[in-house]
Amino acid sequence: MTQSTAKKLEATHFTDATRAVLGEVDQVRAGVHSAAWVRAGALLLKAPAVFTIGTGRSGLALQMAAMRFMHLGLPTHVVGEVTAPAIGRRDVLVAASGSGSTARVVRAAETAREQGADVIALTTAADSALAKNATEVLIIPAADKQDFDGTSSIQYAGSLFEQSVLLITDALFHTLWKNSGTRARELWRLHANLE
Repeated sequence: MTQSTAKKLEATHFTDATRAVLGEVDQVRAGVHSAAWVRAGALLLKAPAVFTIGTGRSGLALQMAAMRFMHLGLPTHVVGEVTAPAIGRRDVLVAASGSGSTARVVRAAETAREQGADVIALTTAADSALAKNATEVLIIPAADKQDFDGTSSIQYAGSLFEQSVLLITDALFHTLWKNSGTRARELWRLHANLE
């Protein structure tokens, strides 16, 4: 899109766009089963180590989640980083794939289960390969990445799913943190200091 073909942006466009995004995210939030979300939190709390995996923007959202889980004091690793160790029994893999068929994510879930680890899947597809390999499935009722007709979301590609992954994992962090009774200053001592 070039400057000459783009419409002039106005303040009302910002208001309209943010209302649209927030409205869709709130609809998705209301559609996530809270009991599954609670069970996912319980798995995280008892895990010796937590791993996250996703590709593209879903992966970026889970990297943000990994940082927050680390702030809680959970040993946390992002799959694919050179310092990530082997996953083991009772560890938890948090895996995100809108379609539930992303090959890298599904393979990681299969390996995790073979090693005796639990898998928390975030996906739009309850009958997907990822969901079938999960201990706990958080179904995110968002648009498919290739919903080009805007039937499920007016946003581009998988934006709604990716936003929802961040919202759901941030909400998990927030609840686990508040229930721990730990003060924000205590969490901050774990924040990176080599920036």
